[in-house]
Amino acid sequence: MTTRKGIILAGGSGTRLHPITEGVSKQLLPIYDKPMIYYPLTVLMLAGIREIAVITTPHDQDQFRRALGDGARWGVALDYIVQEKPEGLAQAYVLADGFLGGAPSAMVLGDNIFFGHGLPELMAGAPEAGGTVFGYHVADPERYGVVDFAPDGTVQSIVEKPARAPSNYAVTGLYFLDGTAPERARDVTPSERGELEITTLLETYLADGSLRVEKMGRGYAWLDTGTHTSLLDAGNFVRTLQQRQGLQAGCPEEVAYQQGWIDADAVAAMADRYGKTEYGTYLGKLLDPTR
Repeated sequence: MTTRKGIILAGGSGTRLHPITEGVSKQLLPIYDKPMIYYPLTVLMLAGIREIAVITTPHDQDQFRRALGDGARWGVALDYIVQEKPEGLAQAYVLADGFLGGAPSAMVLGDNIFFGHGLPELMAGAPEAGGTVFGYHVADPERYGVVDFAPDGTVQSIVEKPARAPSNYAVTGLYFLDGTAPERARDVTPSERGELEITTLLETYLADGSLRVEKMGRGYAWLDTGTHTSLLDAGNFVRTLQQRQGLQAGCPEEVAYQQGWIDADAVAAMADRYGKTEYGTYLGKLLDPTR
């Protein structure tokens, strides 16, 4: 079992999605048939992580507690951490320092969706020492932090939103960092916009020669949901996938059952809870395919 702990960064005000986020946290908006946060949650669960901190704004935390509880129904333990003011992605490690207690961690952004058959194996290859991030080939790298590879394939730098991108590989919102991440994050100098930039934190690992970039190949999907268009695209992606295959994406009950963290009775109870919805029917079929 991994010694890593998990972090889901689900703070921020979601202003780019106004007016739909004026009354509800962005990470609780629906992505087809499930709350958005189910998708990053199941990524951490697929990595074998059972202790997870959810970082939220003060006024949104009660919404998350109602939606997720303490995680026991999925065999995980959820802690909640308040982010009073969003001051950069690297701030998450400062806020979560006490929760991590020196343990290595995997942090996933609450508005990112990952999908791919080999995802657990890809994440399992990340060593607990140093840092590992995942590069995804995109058509518009100028929108992202981009990996600059040397001719021999090693990483030279990560360039934030470059005018001329050195590659098409964007750094995704999934970060596997060792136990020194909170200390390193405290030493990060805020950027011109006053934020602790994740790129600057990753550069400290790069300077040590301890940063790895794993490329996600053609069999993976990575989507963020920061705009109205990308939110709709993500919902359509999940809908198409599930209706075509008859398999759920981002289903924590299924992952927990496969991991052996919950038993058949727990799955049956959740199937009854959701009744005759497609989601409830799917959970029932995990136990009895003839249902």
